[in-house]
Amino acid sequence: MPDTHKLNENWVHLGLGATATPLTPFTGMERYDEYGAAHASDGNEGRLVSLHTFTESWDVWEMHPRGHEVVVCTAGEMTSIQQIDGTEKRTHVSASEYVIIPPGVWHTADVKTTAAAIFITAGEGTEHKPR
Repeated sequence: MPDTHKLNENWVHLGLGATATPLTPFTGMERYDEYGAAHASDGNEGRLVSLHTFTESWDVWEMHPRGHEVVVCTAGEMTSIQQIDGTEKRTHVSASEYVIIPPGVWHTADVKTTAAAIFITAGEGTEHKPR
């Protein structure tokens, strides 16, 4: 029988050749650099699949320059905020709904109470800035 994993603890790397690799826990921001180095050969086609639970709005903006990001709300509600052509586009997302963030778009999220979401991210070259 296959091993099971908790997505909120062991994220998954989707790589070339339709591979899926469970990852060791991410314990800090430096882990993203380690992940990027370990899977650099997948280039823009590699995807990080993660699950996060939020009790507060994000305090950063982020941007993924080389690929789309899919954000699937699995519980609660959140508002996706995207900066597109100098304007903030706000999209309300509830459980079982998703939003697609285009490459190069700065984005963040507001959360009123609690929300959980799965992120499928083309993370190569990701940037962050304070909100």
